Amino acid sequence: MSDVLPDRQPELRVMPMPSDLNPAGDVFGGWVMAMVDIAGSLPARRRSRGRVATVAVNSFVFKQPIAVGDVVSLYAEIVSVGRTSITVDVEVFAERHPERPLVVKVTEARLTYVALDAQGNKRPIEGS
Repeated sequence: MSDVLPDRQPELRVMPMPSDLNPAGDVFGGWVMAMVDIAGSLPARRRSRGRVATVAVNSFVFKQPIAVGDVVSLYAEIVSVGRTSITVDVEVFAERHPERPLVVKVTEARLTYVALDAQGNKRPIEGS
């Protein structure tokens, strides 16, 4: 059964390379986590109008492995904004087999970011 890509632009789109594989031939979970963190930070940066840092990985579910050659699309959506923090949901889809296209949801996560000032201290988010 094939999933469907969300009807919006991905925050990030990337293709893993052979150097991103673990000994079993799948993409390292850490690589996926790094891509999710980058994708989630982008809307958080826009909303906070500045620097953010990851303060929590609230949930992270690996649903299917990712392979070399998959086109990985990461979609991020802000789900809440606090006084200094922003929580973001990230969904990850892999587009496989260009000769017989197949889209599968491979990962989903929720992360929380905190807005930082120039000195690295928490700061309030405008309009929150």
